[in-house]
Amino acid sequence: MNDSPPGCPLIDVVATYLPRLAESASEPGLAAAVDQHAAAVREALIPAQRGGARRALRREELADYVLGFTDWLSRVEWTEPVGHDFATLRLTAVCRLVREYDLLDG
Repeated sequence: MNDSPPGCPLIDVVATYLPRLAESASEPGLAAAVDQHAAAVREALIPAQRGGARRALRREELADYVLGFTDWLSRVEWTEPVGHDFATLRLTAVCRLVREYDLLDG
């Protein structure tokens, strides 16, 4: 069951970039790059507390991040390449975080 609010940007990102996440499963270098991007996003949104403890990532936080990131992509007139660039890796990493934290299902 999907209880995301209508217009949640995570829905579109997952619909578009989840297949790229599946590609990374068979390519270790690509998987490592996606992992690094996921860690960078997670650290930006929920820095580790003393002792390394970390709270769960919230859907609203990741959605706000995606809105800002995709707004920037629009301003620089980014177009999705055939391969992988910083933006595709970052958006693929968002899919990984959505799946890891179960952010689209109730």
